[in-house]
Amino acid sequence: MNRSHIEMEKRFKVWIYREGQPPLVHDGPVNNIYGIEGQFIDEMESGKSRFVARHPDEAHVFFIPITIAKIVNVLYRPLVTYSRDQMHRVVDDYIRIVAYKYPYWNRSGGADHFLVSCHDWAPEISDANPEFLRNFIRVLCNANTSEGFKPQRDISIPEINIPVGKLGPTPQNMPPNKRPILAFFAGGAHGYIRKVLLEHWKDKDDEIKVHEYLDKTQNYFNRMAKSKFCLCPSGYEVASPRVVTAIYVGCVPVIISDNYTLPFSDALDWSKFSIQIPSKKIPEIKIILQGISYDKYLKMQKKVRRVQKHFVINRPAKPFDMIYMVLHSVWLRRLNFGLTYFLN
Repeated sequence: MNRSHIEMEKRFKVWIYREGQPPLVHDGPVNNIYGIEGQFIDEMESGKSRFVARHPDEAHVFFIPITIAKIVNVLYRPLVTYSRDQMHRVVDDYIRIVAYKYPYWNRSGGADHFLVSCHDWAPEISDANPEFLRNFIRVLCNANTSEGFKPQRDISIPEINIPVGKLGPTPQNMPPNKRPILAFFAGGAHGYIRKVLLEHWKDKDDEIKVHEYLDKTQNYFNRMAKSKFCLCPSGYEVASPRVVTAIYVGCVPVIISDNYTLPFSDALDWSKFSIQIPSKKIPEIKIILQGISYDKYLKMQKKVRRVQKHFVINRPAKPFDMIYMVLHSVWLRRLNFGLTYFLN
């Protein structure tokens, strides 16, 4: 990854379409679980990014600065319908305007255009016009292959719960010998996988510590920091901010999901620093984790600490951080696509 990352820093240019007005365009939330939308848009439009092209003719890719989270927050308040029609119209109309005004969409069929969103509805933007948007790169947290996510075209990014006034949880690195808990989870029964997890393990085992609610005397992040493995089950959607939180506190994430394409998997080998368990094997969690030798655990935990930098948001962005990783994934898509004009 280092070589392609360095090459990206030297060459890669992104054009940001200037059409449209906030709050639906050139805006976005900067906090909570959808905060990456606003953070990415703000970083790219801050005037400080080395990747922004001065003219569209020198760009390798084109960023559609629409924010799905703001569309839902503005157009669906009060919430009287779950119909995606209004969202579809905004996305379709915007792209048709830039496709009519400029030659760039039409020459590639949208294959060098991308949008970034962590909202649960974002994967459905392509339903507005599936044929017109068939090549469009969707950079999504909700990377569910059973719901139309295409790993060869789309990009999976991590879901981060960004606190107000911060850029993410505070990284911690408790040493392995100070982690007496084998595995930990605390959270509500949101979605099928969590219900199964709680049904099998809630308050039933001294080593697999699964709770629906923590006692008020216990600190959630401290419990994660004292655990060797942190259980990260999917909720209503496949992505969970627990994965990033686990990495931040140096806990090996145990990703319990089905049909989930892991973030930045074109650059990161998740098998080196996480355990992946399908939902059907939830009853076997203890056997699986006890089967991992302490030596292997130490190597995985060391790798967790090494990859932390890829899941950190910096403003301005820094090499190998999360915003650079998003751009690197887009860069790889364009290299793989092989557009003749892209490498000219």
